[in-house]
Amino acid sequence: MQLVLHTFQLELKHTFRISRRSFDALQNLVVEIRHDGISGFGEATHNPYYKNTEIEKMVEKLESLRSRIENSIPENPKSFWQKLQPLLAKFPFALCALDVAMHDWFARKAGKSLYKYWGLNLQNIPKTSYTLGIDSPENMIERMDEIPWDCYKIKLGTPNDIQLVKNLRKHTKAKFRVDANCAWTAEETIEKSAQLKMLGVEFIEQPLPFDQWEAMEKVFQKSSLPLIADESCKTFDDIEKCVGKFHGINIKVMKCGGLTPALKMIQKARNLGLKVMVGCMTESTVGISAIAHLLPLLDYADMDGPLFLKNDIAKGVKIVREGIVFSKLPGTGVNLL
Repeated sequence: MQLVLHTFQLELKHTFRISRRSFDALQNLVVEIRHDGISGFGEATHNPYYKNTEIEKMVEKLESLRSRIENSIPENPKSFWQKLQPLLAKFPFALCALDVAMHDWFARKAGKSLYKYWGLNLQNIPKTSYTLGIDSPENMIERMDEIPWDCYKIKLGTPNDIQLVKNLRKHTKAKFRVDANCAWTAEETIEKSAQLKMLGVEFIEQPLPFDQWEAMEKVFQKSSLPLIADESCKTFDDIEKCVGKFHGINIKVMKCGGLTPALKMIQKARNLGLKVMVGCMTESTVGISAIAHLLPLLDYADMDGPLFLKNDIAKGVKIVREGIVFSKLPGTGVNLL
């Protein structure tokens, strides 16, 4: 087995802003596993909100484990993840890239698309939302004209959140979802939830800082809209804490460490009666193609990353307004450009 590491700079079409930061580009790492003439690919991006996601740190850590990785002979992706997780526990993004690459490799080896390798089908899969970063109403409407979509996820966390949504609602009948990225208080969330419901908003994602569990319980009891956890639900161990505070969870495969734990999290959430969403972190088509294979298991999807890129680095699944067009290639369907 051979480990190959690729680094890229992903340039965005427009500056993207959320409540805590804005960016015009981001670095990413693509992990390639080569064996028996087959390559599997996985991706990790840098996100300063999370520790040990700097590309240089992830590369250094993976290089330190190169011999262990290359000498592994796993029976399946899960056994590979179980072997590497203790060594990469503090590097979940890098672990994710490895785990996705291994899932891709095994599915390609079997000659199947990854969802078929898992025994799933594509009946009744959800469409992805398209995210509108915080900006002036004029610029956000311009994005909507540029990308006409059936469902928009609107980033909030400004002094004028309600007026902003009102301005956008005048321009479209599309479904709205909002994401405050930890920017609101409990009282603010309860008050805004009633106003947002009148504006056709479907749910609110992560209104409070991730560790305000007692306040979230109060919001859960009084909110006019369903609540979805993001920053409050990073790993499997966070799911039970979300019960009675959120109506659903947004799983990010990089945060939890890959597809292996994501599948486990989905099952746990279902058992606890929670809705399930999978989101993205502005991945290229490499990462988005992987998480697209989880669609048969989801209620909601937010996997619009490639739509924000000036130049993508791969071909794979294609995101269109009508839904997801899957590649005819096996595995995740990815080829690096």
